[in-house]
Amino acid sequence: MGKAVITQEALATSAARYRHELITAPMLALGPALNYFTLRSGIRYSETVGELSGDIELAPYDEDNVDDSDMTITPRTLYTYFGSVVKRFSPNSVAQSIYGSSITKGDELKNVDITLKVLTYLSAKIGKGLAKSLFNAERNPKGKRTVDLFDGLDTITRKEIEAGTVSAAAGNLYAFPEAITSDNAVEQIVAFCRAASDELLGYEDGSDSKGGELNLLVPRSVLYAYRDDYKVTTGHSPIYDKFNQTCVEGFDNIRLVPMVGKQGSDIVQLSTRNNLLIGVNQQGEEEDVRIEKHHEFKLSFVATLFFGTDYESIAPERLLVGQMPKTGEPSGPDPDGGDDATE
Repeated sequence: MGKAVITQEALATSAARYRHELITAPMLALGPALNYFTLRSGIRYSETVGELSGDIELAPYDEDNVDDSDMTITPRTLYTYFGSVVKRFSPNSVAQSIYGSSITKGDELKNVDITLKVLTYLSAKIGKGLAKSLFNAERNPKGKRTVDLFDGLDTITRKEIEAGTVSAAAGNLYAFPEAITSDNAVEQIVAFCRAASDELLGYEDGSDSKGGELNLLVPRSVLYAYRDDYKVTTGHSPIYDKFNQTCVEGFDNIRLVPMVGKQGSDIVQLSTRNNLLIGVNQQGEEEDVRIEKHHEFKLSFVATLFFGTDYESIAPERLLVGQMPKTGEPSGPDPDGGDDATE
């Protein structure tokens, strides 16, 4: 059987022809995470939105009753960072690794199909790396890996805790009194959810434009601990015997969601999909996927993309953060300051 041969010209032509699909491929490879984040495109470096706050109340008629209290706008900026990757590879070796023993059609296997497979495969690999770094990434301009490209959601949260903008006093931080285990998970998670603001918990019918169903983003170990404890707590009733329990007891609108990259994390987030943002560009000429040749026998896959993540709002009406004590450390009353992306 003849070998499937890929030429540099075929790869380069395919990259140019399928440029939009290839740039989109990393975003699609974020997979299940897109069920819990909102993807915002067209963001080149940053986008700032303002959160309007203020108060007004209807009162008994009084022509002298005038409310002069201030209205404030709190800006929040979603940053996207420009990243690049160069992957040198042997095109025929990559093609064989993709197709494996399925390369059986000989001449019927069209060159363009193989080249698109190669390029899409590498583009999707970029997306899987981004998915694994959604929470633990920490911006390091001199870094060489995906975790150095942007600040992940847990990293951003810790910075907000250190700044005091996420705190118990602000109503958007809950300190777990002890580590979550299979002996106390149900009690601790329920107590955490009960600490959420009425406005956040009010989105329970799934129809509110600000987010609908609430997701509790946790390390997978927390989900396992909750299931184990739930099994023991509820006994063997045919109604409650649900080892695959994902909704928090007493909160039908809150779903436990284990996320890629949160293993070992001490941070959990309760929020809506619309409040958790992934920023991309996907529109500018700076973003590109192309093939270059600078080696006698190998080609270079070159990709450039913008990427970042953040909250739309950290107000308690949109977010409750839980901070778990590290192993062996009790949690203070007021800290100063996932594993596939889910089942």
